[in-house]
Amino acid sequence: MPSAKPFTSAAGALRNRLLPSLRTRGGGESGPSRWTSPGHQDRPNGYLFNRTPLPPGQTRQWEDWELPCYVTSFLTVIILGVGLSAKPDLTIETWAHQKALERLASESSGSE
Repeated sequence: MPSAKPFTSAAGALRNRLLPSLRTRGGGESGPSRWTSPGHQDRPNGYLFNRTPLPPGQTRQWEDWELPCYVTSFLTVIILGVGLSAKPDLTIETWAHQKALERLASESSGSE
């Protein structure tokens, strides 16, 4: 049986070659990483979407993208609702049921 020494030395060389590159990918090093960033705020402020509430008596102004987005979404729901409810029934079960009814009708008219 061959010795395991060549495999052990090859595994050690491979480990020494790969581990330094794995260590530098953000695992144990200190400093900034490209995968994590501190963010723009020290800590959450407790409000939804980090928006502070408006003073009493003021209403929130809509942003430029909101009206087209809401109108498009509403129209999409309406068009899909009407379109999907009016689509023809093309399932195999419906087709087979219609064929079975046609056969029964032709058998009953042929036997009389």
